[in-house]
Amino acid sequence: MCGIVGAVAARDIVPVLIEGLRRLEYRGYDSAGVAVVREDGSIGLSRAVGKVAGLSEKLEKDPLVGSIGVAHTRWATHGGVTESNAHPHLSGDRVAVIHNGIIENFQPIKDEMLAKGYEFHSETDTEVAAHLVHDYLKQGLDLVEAVGKAVERFEGAYALLVIDAEDPDRIVVSRVASPLVIGLGDGENFVASGVPALLPVTQRFIYLEQGDLAEIRRDAVRIVDTAGHEVTREVHDTEWDSASAEKAPYEHFMLKEIHDQPSALADTLYGRVSNQRVIPESLGPKTAEMLDQVENIHIVACGTSYHAGCVGKYWIEEIAGVPTQVEIASEYRYRKVVVPKNTLFVTLSQSGETADTLAALRNATEGEFIGSLVVANVDNSSLVRECDLVFLTKAGAEIGVASTKAFTTQRTLLRILTIALARRNGLTAKQESALVKELNRLPALIEKTLKLNNQIKKMSLQFSDKHHSLFLGRG
Repeated sequence: MCGIVGAVAARDIVPVLIEGLRRLEYRGYDSAGVAVVREDGSIGLSRAVGKVAGLSEKLEKDPLVGSIGVAHTRWATHGGVTESNAHPHLSGDRVAVIHNGIIENFQPIKDEMLAKGYEFHSETDTEVAAHLVHDYLKQGLDLVEAVGKAVERFEGAYALLVIDAEDPDRIVVSRVASPLVIGLGDGENFVASGVPALLPVTQRFIYLEQGDLAEIRRDAVRIVDTAGHEVTREVHDTEWDSASAEKAPYEHFMLKEIHDQPSALADTLYGRVSNQRVIPESLGPKTAEMLDQVENIHIVACGTSYHAGCVGKYWIEEIAGVPTQVEIASEYRYRKVVVPKNTLFVTLSQSGETADTLAALRNATEGEFIGSLVVANVDNSSLVRECDLVFLTKAGAEIGVASTKAFTTQRTLLRILTIALARRNGLTAKQESALVKELNRLPALIEKTLKLNNQIKKMSLQFSDKHHSLFLGRG
């Protein structure tokens, strides 16, 4: 997934944009770029292949200054790794666009723009957005209208940010499937594909919903929904801080997050267990009523979350006696699913924005499930807003690609769900107490295990030169 940052302020926002990109770079991108509207009304553009550090070096030699701009780190979908394919993309000297996702019907739009005399300088699908918006602006439409009309023509899943050099006081954004958050500042506002990018400048966020189109100015944010109605989205204060997205004193984020696990599990358990019993009401007010009906469970997720679900299946069937199936969301959403009577739809996602998982949930809400439950790490994400019951992991920002604390906190909550279900299927108070004691011991046990780090490092030398591994296990 590409990284997106935008800002409009009274100050030079280039340092904010570059720092935002740096905080989104952890997944490994092939290029980066930034575009601003300069004081003289022209668009300044700088792009570089490779890491954000390369873009920073380029900007040191040839600085850009502007109070409104957009920046991007690219993970290629269309076109090779070249500077011309890096975002932002321009149309003439007026429009700059950055984009995350895929515009599936870009080719016929490209053909149309070529016929109108527009020149293309990249192999990307994104450049059609810049030219199409520019074409609508030439027809006399205002920037919001032009972006809205362009978005109506796009097919796919994407997030789009647009600035216009002739209208230099606002960024217009559109969100279809790909996540976007607006960060609220004091006399300045921001937008990004993820909260960590904006933690140095704000902790107040608006999460855009599917199909939202927003106009972001220094002193105001206006949001329009898919029906064209102006709407108000709730403002949320995040518990994450800037330090949670920094890896110091650890060598890399994955190592930091391995060592975050004891506190992440302790935070996740807090308020969910008490007096050697689980508190199922921590999922929400309708929990008891819904869990009493559960006769079957479908767990649907992707990647690491899917594997957490596989562990959960063992527990739910063994301890609670509830038949459970686990499926990868990208398969589940595209096939005809037979839903047994009184089935609960359970989904897991670190971000709460996983596109295939979200699509599977939306398909499920049209089926015969008694309800839906999500285990997620990001409050007010799409999955959290759209599920009936919510179990939030308290892992904090997870930057590393290989999941650590999100995976273990997901499993912790699946264990609590298992106990809550088992209580309704004959689990005795004594058995429940024993299971809860095991959960409460986890943070200290992980802390103890992490102290073996130096011993494990020495042991690793015995097999670090091996080329193959065979893991044997059961359950």
